[in-house]
Amino acid sequence: MAGGGLDWPGLMRAGLRGLGLEPRVFWRLTPAELRLMLGEVAAPAMARARLEELAARWPDRKGQGDDGD
Repeated sequence: MAGGGLDWPGLMRAGLRGLGLEPRVFWRLTPAELRLMLGEVAAPAMARARLEELAARWPDRKGQGDDGD
């Protein structure tokens, strides 16, 4: 879909028609849950190396958290 947004009409067709979900059930699902129900493979879990790479790139700074420091 252009713009990188979710294809809501396509997702609604897949959920309501394809899976036969009731609207109230469809709207309570997260996009990840709907993808799982549609048989899409989830992305692999983040590996330790990637976590360390991100932590090095964007380190926590003292006093900037919401823990009162």
